[in-house]
Amino acid sequence: MTADSTQTAPPLSEALGQEVKRRRTFAIISHPDAGKTTLTERLLRAGGAIQMAGNVRAKGERRRTRSDWMSIERDRGISVVTSVMTFEYGGCVFNLLDTPGHEDFSEDTYRTLTAVDCAVMVIDAAKGIEARTRKLFEICRLRDIPIITFINKMDREAQDSFELLDEIAETLALDVSPATWPVGRAATFAGTYDLRHGKLNLVQPVPEGDERLALMEEEVELAGVLPAFNQEAFDQGTLTPVYFGSAMKEIGVTDLLDALVEIGPAPRSQPTETRPVQAAEEGLTALVFKIQANMDPNHRDRMAFARICSGKLARGMRLRHIRSGKQFALHTPQFFFAQNRQLVEEAYGGDVVGIPNHGTLRIGDTLTEGEEIRFTGVPHFAPEILRRVRLDDAMKAKKLRNALVELAEEGVVQLFRPQDGALPIVGVVGTLQLDVLQSRLKAEYGVPVGFESTPFTVARWVKGPQEALERFEAANRSSMADDLDGDPVLLASSAFMMNRAMETNPELTFHDIKQIGMEQA
Repeated sequence: MTADSTQTAPPLSEALGQEVKRRRTFAIISHPDAGKTTLTERLLRAGGAIQMAGNVRAKGERRRTRSDWMSIERDRGISVVTSVMTFEYGGCVFNLLDTPGHEDFSEDTYRTLTAVDCAVMVIDAAKGIEARTRKLFEICRLRDIPIITFINKMDREAQDSFELLDEIAETLALDVSPATWPVGRAATFAGTYDLRHGKLNLVQPVPEGDERLALMEEEVELAGVLPAFNQEAFDQGTLTPVYFGSAMKEIGVTDLLDALVEIGPAPRSQPTETRPVQAAEEGLTALVFKIQANMDPNHRDRMAFARICSGKLARGMRLRHIRSGKQFALHTPQFFFAQNRQLVEEAYGGDVVGIPNHGTLRIGDTLTEGEEIRFTGVPHFAPEILRRVRLDDAMKAKKLRNALVELAEEGVVQLFRPQDGALPIVGVVGTLQLDVLQSRLKAEYGVPVGFESTPFTVARWVKGPQEALERFEAANRSSMADDLDGDPVLLASSAFMMNRAMETNPELTFHDIKQIGMEQA
């Protein structure tokens, strides 16, 4: 169903509206190794949120970036889960979501993008637009998410600045509006010139008449033919302001933070099955977009991360859990700073909070003060790799079953239960997810496992009239499974066999994306 834009929002409280306008909820996206996690660290430091930024280039125990807190992240120096960090800067409340860079964890990133109002796209100045950058941008475009571009690593050998701007414009079909300009290049990179406010931001003195200033002035004059910044075009996702810098050298980072304060969008409306929900509506609504288990191994906790879509949250309030129809009490909602947490007394539309629970909440769930609405568009993607889990210790079979359910609810893997009673099958996008699953089963649940191949390579969700669906399931029992929600999935040995099933069953539809709260497309 589509949102009915003719319905009006409930009355707006001025105090509530002011709090909502102060929120800046954004994700940082990039191709792996573009410097995303380093930029996150520097933003937190520049914003006064941490005293000492981590060093992703350090070794062993020294490698403890604030956003990469899981052991496998520290061991490999990569981000494998979305980290949430809430802090204040420049009169605004920032909810920063650092997403996984590796493509094997793309599903976590896609779900995170349902919870943000803006994205910072980090580009390596030497490499330009890369494959993962392009794919993430397309997801942002589908959701009309405004994008601020940060061209990183200007302290190293880099492409020409105009060539980079042309590449962004041509590859992503975006208008580009440079907001800052580099002063110097590579080893001589000394800072930036703020085009919008006409001021130099230098990290080291540059003498008057220096050739770096002369080149910058010449290039700025040439850049004058590029589109001027337009807030409306930015908000609509058709124009990106571009900032140059070096996260490692902490150049241009404050430019970016100040831009988020000045031009970053306040919380946007969120689509539901029946109407758009405005962030400044009085009634509280929230969307669960992420589950994380065992953030505190001592307490075996399960944390649901929820975007407050409207209204004001107050600790102790009771909400309606739409999927179950039951009441849910918010006894201990929490703000997060990676794995560190702080009890929330109140939060507003745009904020991201953690809600401790024992498996009640799932990805895609809606919480309200009573209104029967469901937020839409949280995706599950068909896995590209299907494996059976091999358990060497049969005494731990029950423990494994419970662990797989918990990790599937978290979104680490997808879990399929064959309808013929065969062993469960896990589905992932990439092999690194299997490494994470194996590592976490051993470290968090005490269950060492291996993996075995299956005869299946393709999975599709199946929908259709109940009678036709039941006939199809009965005729294909050995190839049918149920997902975590009990929805039927066809497992096929090849794309050819999947296409054959689709051609011979025109009354059914087969889907590679399952949209929580939406009709599958």
